[in-house]
Amino acid sequence: MFIEHAPADNTYDLVVVGTGFGSLFYLQKYRELNPRARILVLEWGKHHTRDWQMEHGHNSDVGYTDSYVRVSDDQKTWRTTIGLGGGTNCWWGLTPRMGPNDFKMKSRYGVGVDWPVTYEDLISHYREAEDIMRISGPSDLEYRYSGTAPYPQPSHRLSTPDEIIKAANPDRHFAIPSARLRIAENGRGPCCSTSRCNLCPVDAKFTALNSMMHLLEADNTFVMVEARVTHFDIEGNTVKAVHYTHGGQDHTAIGDQVILGANAIQSPHILMKSGMDHPALGRYLHEKLPAVYELLLDGVDSFDGGQASTGINYTLYDSADRSRHGAAAIFTENRWTTGLRTEYGRWRQVLPVLVVVEDIPQSTNRVALGEGDLPLVDHPDWSPYAYEGLKIVESQLEAALAPLPIEGINLVRKGGTNAHIQGTLRMGDDPAQSIVDKDLVHHSVRNLTCVGTSVWASCSVSNPSLTAAALSLKAAQAAHANLGVL
Repeated sequence: MFIEHAPADNTYDLVVVGTGFGSLFYLQKYRELNPRARILVLEWGKHHTRDWQMEHGHNSDVGYTDSYVRVSDDQKTWRTTIGLGGGTNCWWGLTPRMGPNDFKMKSRYGVGVDWPVTYEDLISHYREAEDIMRISGPSDLEYRYSGTAPYPQPSHRLSTPDEIIKAANPDRHFAIPSARLRIAENGRGPCCSTSRCNLCPVDAKFTALNSMMHLLEADNTFVMVEARVTHFDIEGNTVKAVHYTHGGQDHTAIGDQVILGANAIQSPHILMKSGMDHPALGRYLHEKLPAVYELLLDGVDSFDGGQASTGINYTLYDSADRSRHGAAAIFTENRWTTGLRTEYGRWRQVLPVLVVVEDIPQSTNRVALGEGDLPLVDHPDWSPYAYEGLKIVESQLEAALAPLPIEGINLVRKGGTNAHIQGTLRMGDDPAQSIVDKDLVHHSVRNLTCVGTSVWASCSVSNPSLTAAALSLKAAQAAHANLGVL
C-alpha cells in the first residue's frame, strides 16, 4: 500500500531501498516465501503513472544528469530513471542471458575476475524471471546456452536481412529475446515495432507498473515515494537503522534485513555516506563500448521485422582471443537510426547495426563522495581491452555478416552510453577484493543485501536487466533458506 506519512511503528522485517529490477524481483521472491512479513519500500522518485509518462514524453521528472556530478573529461552520460519502477520504465526490453564463460573470465581467459556464481547456478532463476516478464524468444538458443527453451512467448519476426544471415549461420545468429510481448496478454498489447520502447505506446514491454504493482499494493507492504535514503546506521556487522528524508523531514526505519537497490551510482554513495570504506567500494564502474554502423545493401530491403531490435549475432563473441580483447555482440536494428538511403527506390536497402564490446572493469572508473549531496562519477575512458575488441569488429564486421550483399559499411558513431550502469559493489568470494558474496550479502554487514547491476564483477556483452532479476530471485531464495520463514 502507498503511504504519505511515516508509520508510527518504524520496525519492519524488510526495508527495501529503490524499486528497480534488483529490488522488485527480490521483493517478488521474498513475499512469496514470507507472506506475513512487514515490509517498507523507499523510493527517491515520484510515482509517475504510464499516462503521465506518455503525456510528458519522459519517464521521470529528474533528468539523467541531475542525480550525480560528472568529473571526467569525456562527460559520459549515465542514464537512470529516478522514479517508481526505476529502470523497468525506460529500458528497451532486450533480455539475452549472460553466457557461461562470462562468469569465469579469469579462469577461462586470464583476464578480469571470476564471478562467485556460475551460469548453471542461475538457469532456474533465469527461467523464472523470463516467465514473470513473459519473454518472447526463439526456440533454438540451446545452440548457445542450455536451458533457454521454451520461452513464454514466441519470438518476434526477423527482418529480411536477419533471415539471410540466419539461414547461413543458424548457430550464430538468433532472434533476440525480449520483454515485449508477441501476443497480447494480461492487459499488455503486442509489440507495435514503432521503436519508442522507453515509452511503449501499447504497453507491450514489461514494466513494474504493468506487472508488479500487486507487490507494492499488498497488505503489510508500505511504499513511500519521494523518500530519499541518505545513509545507514551501522554497528558491527548490522545495519541498525535506515535514514531517509520525506516531506522535508528526516525519518528512520529499522529492518531486520535491508535491501539496497538504488542503482550502481546511488547505492555505493549511500554506503559511503554511512561511513563505510573499502578499496573496491564505488570502483569498477563500467559498461560496454558501443558503436553504430550503417550497412549499405545491394537489392535487399530492411525494416520489416517485428520489433525495434530483431537479431543478435555471436560471431565475434567467444574465442580464445578473448584473452587479448573484448568480446562483441552484433545487434541488427529494425529502426532507421542511421536514416534511409537517398537513391530512388533503394530507401530501405540499409541495415543499422549496434555493436557492443565488453570492457574490463577498471578501478579508476568510480563513484565518489562529493561536497554536496550528489555522488561524483569519474569515468575517464574504457580500457585498452575494449578498444582492441572494437578494432577486431572494424576489421571483421563485413565477414561476420558476409551472407548479406554488403556494398559498404559506414561508422555512424562510437562511444556514448548503453544506459547500463554496472559495477561499484562487485560480488566475489574474497572480502578484500569485493563488496558482496555469492548471495549478494555484504561481506561485513550481514543483514545488508545489495541488488541490481552494481554487483557486476565483469562486463559481458549481454543487456544486464534479466541477469539482475535472476540474481535477485536467487538471493531472496538463499536468504529464506538461511533465515527461515517469517
